[in-house]
Amino acid sequence: MASFNPKDVRIPNSHFIGGKAINSRETINVLRPSDGQAYASLSIADVDLVDQAVENAWQAFKQSDWASRSPRDRAKTMKRWAALIEADVNTLAPLEAIGSTRPIAAAAQWDIPFCAEGIRFFSEYADKCGGEVIPTANGSLGMTITEPYGVIGAIAPWNFPLVMASWKIAPAMTAGNAVVLKPSEMTPFSVVRLAELAIEAGIPPGIFNVVQGDGRVGEAICRHPRISKVTFTGSTKTGALIMTACAQTGTKPVTLELGGKSPQLVFDDIKNIDKVARRIAGAITTNAGQVCVAGSRLLVQKGIADQLVTRISELFSDMVSGPTWQNSSTLSPIISARELERIDGVVQRTVQQGGEILVGGCRLHEQGQSAFYQPTILTKVNMSMEAVRDEIFGPVLCVETFETDDDALQLACHPSYGLSAGVHTADLNRAMRMVNELEAGTVWVNRYGRSWDFAIPTGGFKGSGIGKDLGRYAYEANQKVKSVLIDFANDGA
Repeated sequence: MASFNPKDVRIPNSHFIGGKAINSRETINVLRPSDGQAYASLSIADVDLVDQAVENAWQAFKQSDWASRSPRDRAKTMKRWAALIEADVNTLAPLEAIGSTRPIAAAAQWDIPFCAEGIRFFSEYADKCGGEVIPTANGSLGMTITEPYGVIGAIAPWNFPLVMASWKIAPAMTAGNAVVLKPSEMTPFSVVRLAELAIEAGIPPGIFNVVQGDGRVGEAICRHPRISKVTFTGSTKTGALIMTACAQTGTKPVTLELGGKSPQLVFDDIKNIDKVARRIAGAITTNAGQVCVAGSRLLVQKGIADQLVTRISELFSDMVSGPTWQNSSTLSPIISARELERIDGVVQRTVQQGGEILVGGCRLHEQGQSAFYQPTILTKVNMSMEAVRDEIFGPVLCVETFETDDDALQLACHPSYGLSAGVHTADLNRAMRMVNELEAGTVWVNRYGRSWDFAIPTGGFKGSGIGKDLGRYAYEANQKVKSVLIDFANDGA
């Protein structure tokens, strides 16, 4: 998609409740990551407005035909919504790019189609997942019935605003629920356009609602008595707070996709170092490393370490920084000046702890691009150092070397995280051993990153989360199961 002028983008800077845009008294300025400039004001919800949104969603769930609509008809409506999203790329892509870290080319070619296809994918579960007949004694009938929870509270992150929102709302709504979504206050606008298109597709008003605000709004959603389940993507620390709030107000079920510190294991039997180097580089520079599954730890067998790291360094130098509204940009900005300072602080403290900067390690200042951070390689590091131990959420790759398979597995194990891992080897037996022994919710072999196979679930072990996004598991997590046993022998008496 061509570059665009950010001044030409219409900003839907409101809440969206009951099928209507609603503004509130309190507002904040929203800054563009590309240049730090305020480009819109955002209405902020208070507790009363959150309550209004949830009650509206509850009434829509109870009074509209959404939950009782035949599964195929609900699926058809969801597919109409997906088609409208796909056709709206010229509006949605600039809106997504202007205020997020997603370059316009990536937003148009990946984010918008991926969002639409995800909704399409989940729509197909509407009439394909449900209850089952259970074997019971003669004269009785045992079965399970699946029902929607009611109102799902969804809290989406800022790094892929539309895609992450779709992962939450698509399975919830297809399963018959209403949704109250809180996007990040740093990237709040594109989901409002999504909600406008939902009404156009024929989804009843109140089934999909958007409330804007900071963590106080998220907490109000978690604690609201009408919210029956909460789904969240974000940091492990915030995930723990969400679990606490849900446990204190009704032990609501949660789906949490949280932080990661994902290792990439590269063995010396790989056939093409350049190909693997490109894979490794892409896994840490996509969205400037602001990805929960970013491959931030490179564990490479000693014999090929120098050659591989040299090639990755060259690829890092080819990245082109620039505003997200320019289609030549390939390096995303960091989401905020505060996050930029945090990332640089982690790098500098790791150097003080004994690590060495091989490439990068500082902010990009040319042409006023202070929101960008150089793709960075840190060597001579270990798990005791901050950059290896903690999630950085930036374009920083920590490199360690190993000699044996057992060494690689020992280095790969993280005390807190277990979100994803990558294995690069030509030996199938070795690959399967790694798959079996790595503590990660997703293991990629000879690739890194998600595909368009929405049927493959994603989610982490340990502090990286609970439950799954994507796949059948994500759909089923949005329905409760009722057990039924009918005894025919008693003739109803």
